[in-house]
Amino acid sequence: MTESNFETDNQKGGAMRTLLITLVFIGIGLLLTFCNRKPNLAPSSEFLNLADSVEYVGMQTCRSCHPKIYDSFIQTGMGQSFDTASLSKTAAKFEDHHLVYDSISQYFYRPFFKDSIFYIEEFRLTGKDTTHKRLEKVDYIIGSGQHTNSHILSFGGYIYQAPITYYTQEQKWDMAPGFESKNLRFSRLLNTECITCHNHLPDHAAGSQNKFTEMPTGIECERCHGPGEIHRREKLAGNIVDTSTSVDYTIVNPRHLSRDLQMDLCQRCHLQGVAVLNSGKTFFDFKPGMKLNSVMEVYLPRYTNSHEKFIMASQADRLRMSPCYQSSETLTCITCHNPHQSVSITGSEKFNDACINCHEDQQQACLVDQAKFDAADGNCVSCHMPRSGSIDIPHVNITDHNISRQTALRVDQPSETKSNSVAQFLGLTSLTSENPSDLKMAQGYLALYDKYVQAPAILDSAKVYLNRSSEPAAKKLKTQIHYFFNIEDYESLIKYYTQNKTNSLEDWTAYRIGQAYLALGQPEAALELLNQAVNLSPLNLEFLEKNSVALLQVGRTSEAQTTLEFVLAENPKRKLALSNLGYILASQGKVEQAEFFYDRAIALDPDYEQALINKAAVRMFKNDLKVAEQLLRRVLEVNPENGQAREGLERMGIVF
Repeated sequence: MTESNFETDNQKGGAMRTLLITLVFIGIGLLLTFCNRKPNLAPSSEFLNLADSVEYVGMQTCRSCHPKIYDSFIQTGMGQSFDTASLSKTAAKFEDHHLVYDSISQYFYRPFFKDSIFYIEEFRLTGKDTTHKRLEKVDYIIGSGQHTNSHILSFGGYIYQAPITYYTQEQKWDMAPGFESKNLRFSRLLNTECITCHNHLPDHAAGSQNKFTEMPTGIECERCHGPGEIHRREKLAGNIVDTSTSVDYTIVNPRHLSRDLQMDLCQRCHLQGVAVLNSGKTFFDFKPGMKLNSVMEVYLPRYTNSHEKFIMASQADRLRMSPCYQSSETLTCITCHNPHQSVSITGSEKFNDACINCHEDQQQACLVDQAKFDAADGNCVSCHMPRSGSIDIPHVNITDHNISRQTALRVDQPSETKSNSVAQFLGLTSLTSENPSDLKMAQGYLALYDKYVQAPAILDSAKVYLNRSSEPAAKKLKTQIHYFFNIEDYESLIKYYTQNKTNSLEDWTAYRIGQAYLALGQPEAALELLNQAVNLSPLNLEFLEKNSVALLQVGRTSEAQTTLEFVLAENPKRKLALSNLGYILASQGKVEQAEFFYDRAIALDPDYEQALINKAAVRMFKNDLKVAEQLLRRVLEVNPENGQAREGLERMGIVF
């Protein structure tokens, strides 16, 4: 290309950009929002529907007056975020060769529909023989299908994530996120933290972790607008507000919130991190127009490569890093996004219009090579918001919302020049408070340890912040107990508790203290605390199972049996409850019934060591030494260090 031709092409490019700017201003009425438009902000305290007494009315009520908005919204990612498992909902492909194999746990998974019911079959092969098979019905599908479809199973209303996910962008089945290195199979419970970001307001059974009695299908209108009872009543009474000139205080319109409150609303779900609820709060308590930190604090771990690699639901965090956000007073998520319209059908010109509206005097300043500019058709987003992989969800590409020149340069950076060094952990950052207290930071590190990173350094950081905290001991009790429990220092835990006793323990605090007493061989003291935990959360099956252990140790066998029977009536697929109930029956001489429960536990988990050992004991009692030997050898295949299995084989005179 000659120099003169290059100048001519630049002139043509300039003309094209000028035309683009002109078209933008002709179509200015079509913009989603404008950087130079000052919204009519209203104090959140004036919105009448934020009062606790205001009821939700449901999306179908909203639809009756806003049918066009409903028809559009129901096609968005939020509208399609959750539904019952059906062929019409799934985006997945189902063919015979769509098997997923976990080489670590050596399980195969086969998803399929039969008679309009969705199943996942788990099986294991030894040679050509099927040595294990488990079939589970899928009840719900999470995800709009833009990135993934994940799957939920309901066991008596207690919900769990299935071990495989369909990744729509690559059109492939694989292990679910987080299951690649540790296959939790069908035991990863989904609590209110998870479900309330993928669903509207499910009916959660009080006192449980993961039991739900009613499941809406998808995010609904009132998640972003607040409860609609007053709004419906006023409109039916004929009290209509001209929203072109005034604010309708009967319902929250996010456009009328301050920028911080707009961001809090969006990042309630589009800021996946380490969420820590404030004392007495639940994940149902946040409403649009509230400060997010009035309900919870959200922390994000930072690494040396966090500028390049980030989690999928980090849009709010990435946007806040953007120079565009930092240099603006009005830029928020709804500057570019219309929540009522699917991103998948929104043309790129809509997003570019928002860019150009703020950068109208810089349209000639793009430094990209002219050929690349032309190839991108002047699409700002394609360079400044590039697609990137996610560190927590495999097989997906997401849009980086850190809008900057650096992200544009990263598009051109050859992959082999990018850093491959191991990322170093830098610490937690609060994304909801500028200066969280030392105690809250300690809680953040403990939550990070529980949910994501089981590394000693995380607990060391929690200890630093706990020691630094000047809060009174009574206020630190829950967090200090949590810390001692995680480092398994049960003696210090009990000492701290006895020095700072209170009658107002939270359920998990009482449970951890009870567990510590059990570990120290004090079942009577343990039972007192575990009873407190169960009274506070009577449908927490983990609490009930541990409570039955304490009952058994103090000789209250009948009560322990009743407790385990209740657990299994609630959820028949609790392997620990099955095995322990079998043990109680065996101790009563009811070996046939005991073996029945052991077999049920082993059918759920063929590697369940305690059930295998307990069944071997029954077989030895029946003088079936061959099967007993097979069972004990199987235990040692699973765990060569299992002392009970070794002792059992030695008692049978078997050299191994």
